[in-house]
Amino acid sequence: MYTAITENISVTVQPVYLDGQSNWMEKKFTFAYFVRITNNSDTSVKLIKRHWYITDGDVSVKEVEGDGVIGKQPLIKPGKSHEYNSFCVLENMEGSMEGAYLLRRQNGEEFKVTIPNFTLRAAAN
Repeated sequence: MYTAITENISVTVQPVYLDGQSNWMEKKFTFAYFVRITNNSDTSVKLIKRHWYITDGDVSVKEVEGDGVIGKQPLIKPGKSHEYNSFCVLENMEGSMEGAYLLRRQNGEEFKVTIPNFTLRAAAN
């Protein structure tokens, strides 16, 4: 697992290689990643946007931005967590992902929270 903490918000990511959904001959390597965002602050925060950098081998870096996560902009209360999972497909056996979430406090103040850099590596499970 990979974890980053920014302003009392913890982001933990667990990547998993999906061998059954990958195709070595077609150079399609599929990875799931499970994310837990924990609010250890004393005020509720709302996840507004996501911003990812996906590195595919040594070849390319893809930038992905959007509102919320998987169609939601969850409100995370103090001491609570929000969990979700998603996936990405690479053309290389290895890569990495990292980025940031934009969160908003109850008073309207917005701040960025680091998504830790994590490795994606194709291997037999």
